[in-house]
Amino acid sequence: MCKVVQGIGNKIGEGGCAEVFEWEDGSKIIKLAKPNTIPAALQAELHHCQTAWACGLPVPRPYDLVVVEGRSGIVFERIYGDPIIKRFVERAVEQSRTQQPIDIMKDYIEAKITAKLFHQIHSHAVARMPSQRENIKNDINRAQYLTDAEKAAVIAELDGLPIKQQLCHGDPNPGNILVRDNDAVIIDWNNASTGNPEADLAEYVIMIRYAILPPHLPSEASVLLDATRETCINLFMEEYERLSGIRYADVEPWILPVAARKLVADGISEEEKRLLINEIRRRLHIC
Repeated sequence: MCKVVQGIGNKIGEGGCAEVFEWEDGSKIIKLAKPNTIPAALQAELHHCQTAWACGLPVPRPYDLVVVEGRSGIVFERIYGDPIIKRFVERAVEQSRTQQPIDIMKDYIEAKITAKLFHQIHSHAVARMPSQRENIKNDINRAQYLTDAEKAAVIAELDGLPIKQQLCHGDPNPGNILVRDNDAVIIDWNNASTGNPEADLAEYVIMIRYAILPPHLPSEASVLLDATRETCINLFMEEYERLSGIRYADVEPWILPVAARKLVADGISEEEKRLLINEIRRRLHIC
């Protein structure tokens, strides 16, 4: 049951499914659902974040479900930190302005921070969470860009992959990772599940490799991203392998099903979806 309350502070962020506002004395935020988000989705996100919090993971402390002016929302601890994507954009603009060479050490530091964060998450096995594999299959079947035969072929590849039961975030993009005092906090747990860490890692690799940055970001960010995509992936995977023993070769088979499930995502452009479709069909042809 949601508690009905009134009054919010300044708006501080917005995503595809929610708006974020200051709450109470500023030590908390409220994530208010947009019309395209059903209350059950908020209930699930709260449960997932409570589960992660109970595991001692670096997540915002979740408090309660509330209703504000007829809109459902979740109250969280407010985290003061910069998203990795914001830090990346600022670095790109500064390097362009000062004509500095690419500083790979900063990419290395952030790759280490991110790999450590993912390893912390994946070190836990939890109960009462959605099945990652079923979520992926459902998304693949909803993908309008693939034929029925292509969907069946991708799912057949997925069915041949090993089964694990680890906690996975489900949307590990750089906008959901906040850096605070050289440590990371991860937000937006609505897609969390129990399954294979390799799927989370594949999601991250795909985002770095194929992302098309939004047009409102400075062009310098796209230039830097294009110059460092594979380096960032290699640095990240080297650190994750050091921590976990999982190699890029273990992640590679998951690229196909995770790329297919991303075709239903609202937050990526048609251009990015075309890149993913081309990659999916290339891999199916090889298979």
